[in-house]
Amino acid sequence: MPLRLEIKRKLAQRSERVKSVDLHPTEPWILASLYSGTVCIWNYQSQTMVKSFEVTELPVRSAKFIARKQLVVAGADDMFIRVYNYNTMDKVKVFEAHTDYIRCVAVHPTLPYVLSSSDDMLIKLWDWEKGWVCTQIFEGHSHYVMQVTFNPKDTNTFASASLDRTIKIWNLGSPDPNFTLDAHLKGVNCVDYFTGGDKPYLITGSDDHTAKVWDYQTKSCVQTLDGHTHNVSAVCFHPELPIIITGSEDGTVRIWHATTYRLENTLNYGLERVWAIGYMKGSRRLVIGYDEGTIMVKIGREEPVASMDNSGKIIWAKHNEIQTVNIKSVGADYEVTDGERLPLAVKELGTCDLYPQSLKHNPNGRFVVVCGDGEYIIYTALAWRNRSFGSALEFVWSSDGEYAVRESTSKIKIFSKTFQEKRSIRPTFSAERVYGGTLLAMCSNDFICFYDWAECRLIRRIDVNVKNLYWADSGDLVAIASDTSFYILKYNRDVVSAHLDSGRPVDEQGVEDAFELLYEINERIRTGLWVGDCFIYNNSTWRLNYCVGGEVTTMFHLDRPMYLLGYLANQSRVFLIDKEFNVMGYTLLLSLIEYKTLVMRGDLERANEILPTIPKEHHNSVARFLESRGMIEDALEVATDPDYRFELAVQLGKLEVAKEIATGAQSESKWKQLGELAMSTGMLEMAEDCLRNAMDLSGLLLLYSSLGDVEGISKLASLAKEQGKNNVSFLCLFMLGKLEECLQLLIDSNRIPEAALMARSYLPSKVPEIVAIWRKDLNKVNPKAAESLADPEEYPNLFEDWQVALAVESKVADTRI
Repeated sequence: MPLRLEIKRKLAQRSERVKSVDLHPTEPWILASLYSGTVCIWNYQSQTMVKSFEVTELPVRSAKFIARKQLVVAGADDMFIRVYNYNTMDKVKVFEAHTDYIRCVAVHPTLPYVLSSSDDMLIKLWDWEKGWVCTQIFEGHSHYVMQVTFNPKDTNTFASASLDRTIKIWNLGSPDPNFTLDAHLKGVNCVDYFTGGDKPYLITGSDDHTAKVWDYQTKSCVQTLDGHTHNVSAVCFHPELPIIITGSEDGTVRIWHATTYRLENTLNYGLERVWAIGYMKGSRRLVIGYDEGTIMVKIGREEPVASMDNSGKIIWAKHNEIQTVNIKSVGADYEVTDGERLPLAVKELGTCDLYPQSLKHNPNGRFVVVCGDGEYIIYTALAWRNRSFGSALEFVWSSDGEYAVRESTSKIKIFSKTFQEKRSIRPTFSAERVYGGTLLAMCSNDFICFYDWAECRLIRRIDVNVKNLYWADSGDLVAIASDTSFYILKYNRDVVSAHLDSGRPVDEQGVEDAFELLYEINERIRTGLWVGDCFIYNNSTWRLNYCVGGEVTTMFHLDRPMYLLGYLANQSRVFLIDKEFNVMGYTLLLSLIEYKTLVMRGDLERANEILPTIPKEHHNSVARFLESRGMIEDALEVATDPDYRFELAVQLGKLEVAKEIATGAQSESKWKQLGELAMSTGMLEMAEDCLRNAMDLSGLLLLYSSLGDVEGISKLASLAKEQGKNNVSFLCLFMLGKLEECLQLLIDSNRIPEAALMARSYLPSKVPEIVAIWRKDLNKVNPKAAESLADPEEYPNLFEDWQVALAVESKVADTRI
């Protein structure tokens, strides 16, 4: 079976020729050493260069991170090793290491050692805790030593590849090699150890255009990988996936199956010759160094291969090892927090003969199927015993325990619950995927066809590009996920049964009314599951949502990629797993889902019976759901949050209820909003009350002046003065005709020029008094300007009709309020 690994390019960076690449274990960094003599650190998340070291003018053929010391070690053609602190950019150490080009440096995983190999045919061991002194020289190769690499399973040993056509295995502390493999017909450029399992394997790449896999215990060649058309310059066993990666001067990177040795994929990015491949344990990222730059790709899905049964038992596959945990093992006294990793005890269940790409419990949880490498194996879930096996690209369960396998795009087989083959189907189209559940579904790239399990009759064809399919346990609802949205359909089984029983023919579209489209939601689903009539899913932005009756509610924002496992009704929690196999739970009340489902069905009587069982802290969520259905009065009854209840009361025009809420909250904005609303609806007493509570003096001025309320305006004048709102106070006094008080207000607020001008217009007898105050005030700033102010008593000639103004003032004084 092809591994069908997704390969996505994550970074493409043009540069001078790249001779080596390395990945940092914790930072998102790629270290690249260049033929031009520079060492660069690229950030593959931001796609930018973080740091650059001008090492020498000659090629730097190898550079590695020593992450535990924040160092970079680099070996160059000038025969020197240089060590840099990558935080401070300081050069920590420079020393002449060899008498010819340095081809490779390798860092010991735990000890303070660095190995270097050179064209002087020597390998040297350096100890940085002893000031980078050379503690051992390994002599034995008769040509350039192209690469050295430590054995991850036994870090006391390492392998070296040389142009003398051999691989030598060495022990630290021993001057002679343990043994030599006469590996290739031409020089050997590269060597790597198998890290994924127990196999004692090495891989080598050579100028004879081949890569070879070796068993270093039996010292025999296991497989020759033939296909490159030029020298093989880089090889590796992927630490996380069952693949071998080889890079060549023919410009391609080839990906081979690590078990079957079949060629899975060939990558060609057009950057000329490949010189280096970098990888890291725990990561699916792969870095490739070329003549013209660096490429990073991500291989395979991040989604963990895991399945949970209805009782909370989870089984997952880590490589070929099968492990199990039980959510019920978390004691009742342990307080579970939403989103917190559950402290689960992991038990080893067994191993799997194939590399699992999918793992799924059958509906009753007794069996688990593992599918991968073109085969499937059905195991008992408890004892992990093999019950059945066969060839399959894909495997799916029916809702009652039968199953189907897709052997190829043109052949699908159906089996009974007792593992007996029932029928073999050859669809008339290319079946790219199959899905199980209530009906058996087969997909091409453009449409999906549903069939019944019993006789494999076509039920319905739907033209949609399907990415996944999720059936509700009832078998009445199905969610179809496409690239950009998902559809929730109702399966009308009675209509289908009636049609099939009638003996009427079924055309190539199937039974017309088999499915009814209920909702279409424009969100991309990552993973999903049904709980009753509620569809729970996480979307492309990693929000955990649920959908009831076409209404989507966000439960939680996930801080990293997580994948849905299942739901336990007795805990009212939905469980997710991340790619590190940490399991988290999130609360989702079954009573809440039932209530929303009943509301959607219009069964309000039963919904109201369930409402008391929903905890108070979830009532606002219920209210928002009711509001979205247009049931605003019901929402107001259920809601507990004062702000939200106020909004609903205002929406309904229930101003008395809103006033009660505002009285409790004593919020200025609420009083103001309510006051304006009361005024616009003619409820003037309430409006006055609200505006007073809001201290909205401008609003009160508008209200009192519109009503001609003298007493109200008088009180407002005093209130405004207390509050320092002199503009409002002035207007109130002016409307009341209290000109003397207006004048005094202007003087008290130090607005003396305005007071003088007002006096000239309305109270001319007060002008001399105010001019005196004005002069005194202005004298502090500009004595000359103060002197130039004219008093009408001293200079009546400067004031036209001054005596007339005085006479008019005394005459109208009695007519003012």
